[in-house]
Amino acid sequence: MLITISLLILAYMIMGKDIKPLLERIKNVDWRGKINALLDKLRPWALKAGRAATRPLLQFYYVMADEQTSTLDRVLIYAAIVYTILPIDLIPSVVYKFLGILDDGVAMLYVYKKIKDKISPEINAMVEDTLNEWFGVEYELVEG
Repeated sequence: MLITISLLILAYMIMGKDIKPLLERIKNVDWRGKINALLDKLRPWALKAGRAATRPLLQFYYVMADEQTSTLDRVLIYAAIVYTILPIDLIPSVVYKFLGILDDGVAMLYVYKKIKDKISPEINAMVEDTLNEWFGVEYELVEG
């Protein structure tokens, strides 16, 4: 139920429709449990998708986990992550190739614009720690 309502809220927000009735239906969600479960689903996807594709989803994840994040922002982030990592799409990439990938990008970009000011240096540090744990340490070349 949460996945469906979250995806509807994201779609309605993008289209400029009223989301209040949908938000009312999920007001008592245990976000802590959902956030923990989401990380378990994100890791296998990340290992296939790679470090660069995983970075923005981890930024979303850590913003979602922040206690200061509003319910609406959590729903939007949850929907964007789920829409990206689950094999469901409004526009299937198997059939429509580029358009099927584009809809994931639109969802990600919309949510990123909504929450980018919440991506703090602390969140970026947590993202890098997680990426290093999952993919190994990425070394930067330092010119001297």
